[in-house]
Amino acid sequence: MFILHHYPSLNHPVIRGFIPPFPRSSFLILLLVMHASYTQAACSDPPGRGVIWSDCDKRGVDFHGVDLRDAILTRINLSGANLANAKLNGADLYFADLSDANLEHAQLSKARLLGSNLGKANLDHALLDEASLDRAILDDARLDNTKFRNASLYQASLQRASLRSADLSHANLLQATLDKSDMTNTSLANATLKQASLEGTILRNANLAGANLEKANLSFADLTNSDLTESNLANAILNETNLEGAVLDKARWIDKRRCRIGSVGSCR
Repeated sequence: MFILHHYPSLNHPVIRGFIPPFPRSSFLILLLVMHASYTQAACSDPPGRGVIWSDCDKRGVDFHGVDLRDAILTRINLSGANLANAKLNGADLYFADLSDANLEHAQLSKARLLGSNLGKANLDHALLDEASLDRAILDDARLDNTKFRNASLYQASLQRASLRSADLSHANLLQATLDKSDMTNTSLANATLKQASLEGTILRNANLAGANLEKANLSFADLTNSDLTESNLANAILNETNLEGAVLDKARWIDKRRCRIGSVGSCR
């Protein structure tokens, strides 16, 4: 048998007399204070896998070799921080500020860096396979020997970046801006560079086999001795482009005709 107890409501005159008035504005202030306290506590948490540091200020900190895999670091300020050899695989870094940060040899595979600022950052030898960098800023960044295999860099800006011997095979660089970047010996095999801007870009000895360069701007670019086998250059802009020694076997030329095997320097 269940016994039902009757409790007076909060509007009961006896109960109401013991509850002080609590205006809505005071309640909102309390919520804001509680949120601020929680945010401060989260930002003071030690670095570790899965840590939540959203909107935290970590400028100039030394996180060399730390494990931040799967961490929530959205809108974090890590400008000038030392993250060399750090593990950031799968981390959320949406709109993070990593400008001037040292990420040399850092692991960022499958990390999400959409809209993040990596201007002038050092990512030499970093691993960014399958990372999401759509609309990210990497202007003047150091990206030599960096791995971007299957990464997405849609509308990303990499102006004047150093990408010597980097691996961007199968990467999505649709509408990306790579003006005046150095991509000597870089692999862009099967990469998507449709409508990308590569004006004045150095692509000497680059591997562009199977790359989609449809409507790309390659004005004043240097593609000396590059491999453009079976690439798509339909409607691309080749104003003053240097193609000396470039292999164009079976490439789709700017007028959409297929280049013959043995085409070097020009489409035959």
